[in-house]
Amino acid sequence: MVAQAFTVDLNKPLVFQVGHLGDAYQEWVHQPIVSKEGPRFFESEFWEFLTRTAWWVIPIIWLPVVCWSITTSIHRRLSIPQAALCVGFGIFVWTLVEYTLHRFLFHIKTCSYWGNTMHYLLHGCHHKHPMDGLRLVFPPAAAAILCIPFWGLLRLLSTHSTSPALFGGGLLGYVMYDVTHYYLHHGQPSKEVARNLKIDPKKRKKGACIIF
Repeated sequence: MVAQAFTVDLNKPLVFQVGHLGDAYQEWVHQPIVSKEGPRFFESEFWEFLTRTAWWVIPIIWLPVVCWSITTSIHRRLSIPQAALCVGFGIFVWTLVEYTLHRFLFHIKTCSYWGNTMHYLLHGCHHKHPMDGLRLVFPPAAAAILCIPFWGLLRLLSTHSTSPALFGGGLLGYVMYDVTHYYLHHGQPSKEVARNLKIDPKKRKKGACIIF
C-alpha cells in the first residue's frame, strides 16, 4: 500500500501541521500564498498573540533602549566619537549575524517533523505567506529573550564603557533591518536603490520583481 500524502488544512492552526509534510515540506513552503491576511499559527490565543506584531511596535519598543544604551556608555566616560564608532561596529556585527542566519539557518532544508516545524516558525512562514503584514518583523518577546545572551557576551568580550554602545548599535541595526524589510514588502519604493532591493538578482535581467 502507498501511504497517502499529508495535506495541510489552511483553515486550522498551521504550526503543528507542517511537520507532517516530511520531504514534501520544502516544495510546499516555497509555493507562496500572496495574501495580506495571514494564517493562524496556534490554537492558543496567548501564543497566537505573541506571533503577531505591527511594524511600528519595533521602533517604539527598541529605539528607547538604543538611546539608553548609547547614553550609558557616554555617562561611563566614553567620548561621543568613540560611542559612534562602537555603534557603527555594532551595526556591522548585526549585519554579519543576520546574513549568517539567513544563509546557514533560515534556508536550511529540513524533512523531519520537528525540523519542518522549527523552520516554519523561524522563516518558512515568511516564504509561504510573504505578505502577512503582522509577521514580517521579529516579535519583541522573542527578541528580548535573544538580547539576554547577546548582552552577556558583549559584557564578557568588551569593556564596561563600550559594551552598552556596542549593544545599542547591534539593536539599532536590527531595528533598521526590520523596518526596511517591512517597507520593501508593503511599500512602493521610488528610489532606484530601494527598488533593486525588491528584485531577485536571478531575475533582474528579465525585469521580474519579487519580494524576498
